[in-house]
Amino acid sequence: MLNLPQLANSVNARILRLLSLKFPDHRLRHIIYFSITFVLMVYLSIYVLIAWHAYHLPDNSMPQKTDAALILGYRTYLNKKLNPCLTGRVDKGLSLAKQGVVSTLVMSGGHDGKNNAIEAEVMSAYARSKGFGGEILLESKSSSTLENLKFSAPILQAASIKHIIIVSEPYHLWRVEKLVTAGHLNRDLKVSYSGAPSECWTTWGVLSRGALREPFAVIHNYANGYFN
Repeated sequence: MLNLPQLANSVNARILRLLSLKFPDHRLRHIIYFSITFVLMVYLSIYVLIAWHAYHLPDNSMPQKTDAALILGYRTYLNKKLNPCLTGRVDKGLSLAKQGVVSTLVMSGGHDGKNNAIEAEVMSAYARSKGFGGEILLESKSSSTLENLKFSAPILQAASIKHIIIVSEPYHLWRVEKLVTAGHLNRDLKVSYSGAPSECWTTWGVLSRGALREPFAVIHNYANGYFN
């Protein structure tokens, strides 16, 4: 798991080394100071927004019946074991199926280069190992959240699915909602959202590795116009 004290010390050390550099032009130093401060402020602002959204998701204890759960992928293995951040998302989909909320699970995730595995296939195998006997649809080409949505859209349409619950960890869903609103999933779909209480989330919350990286993903998506 992420060693937060070591990460903090490493980041602080890098910033202090940069700030201690001697520049011949004081204006250049001021520009660098301002740039670092601006980046940190943007990062922290987005991080706080994501955290607030994650902890204020609607209560999904009694969700409305829908056609399918679209479960977004993640890294497949961690320390040679199934990644609890991934299996926790599938577990949430299985819980929705057990409640009778959904009958179909859609697994979305392509090639995991770090583990040489297909996320959607690993998710499907895990669901079957837990006794799920319903229909599973696979989207196995995506490599990002944007592609999770775009590549799943024709699969959902072909299966005549009209209403879905998108399942991911809570910190991820703010960006997912923005991408859906921007039209990267079929606009005719009715979409709900459900935060997965994975082991990673219940242990680390917004201090998890994925949550700490999420502001950078938001900045990347915004800079590329994905939210428009």
